[in-house]
Amino acid sequence: MTAVQFDQRLLSMQDKLLYFALSLTANDEDARDLLQETTLKALTYRDQFVNNTNFKAWVFTIMKNTFINNYRRVQKTRSTFDSTEDAIRAAYKRNYASETPENVYAVMEMNSKVEKLDDEFRIPFKMHTQGFKYKEIAEKLDLPIGTVKSRIFFTRKKLQEMLKDK
Repeated sequence: MTAVQFDQRLLSMQDKLLYFALSLTANDEDARDLLQETTLKALTYRDQFVNNTNFKAWVFTIMKNTFINNYRRVQKTRSTFDSTEDAIRAAYKRNYASETPENVYAVMEMNSKVEKLDDEFRIPFKMHTQGFKYKEIAEKLDLPIGTVKSRIFFTRKKLQEMLKDK
């Protein structure tokens, strides 16, 4: 098949390819992008088409594989960055990347107030702020979970009172 014949056959299939792309993407703009990408790949790899084989099947296979590869790429990036926990960590790091002297001082002041608390309040509170769950704290300190929750609650209240602006 000559290059002109190849181009004519490819152009004559554009409507059918667009319909197939719409069935894959269910979005007009994405379908047109897929059609364009498929056409480009078919033209780029023209020399790999074997004469006397099914041209239509070859082009449709290019489109299907392109769609699958794009879908996998999108899913991989979503699964990497879509986690709520990752978003929280990113926001947390972003906030500390732009620390102001006032924020640093406030954190230091709060830490000094926490250190002045009795062990029965300070230890569960610090464990909670380090990410331990109530149940884990209760098990490690051999306390009922209700006691752990109330100590953390009362520690927050004490800290609010201690840190009030005077």
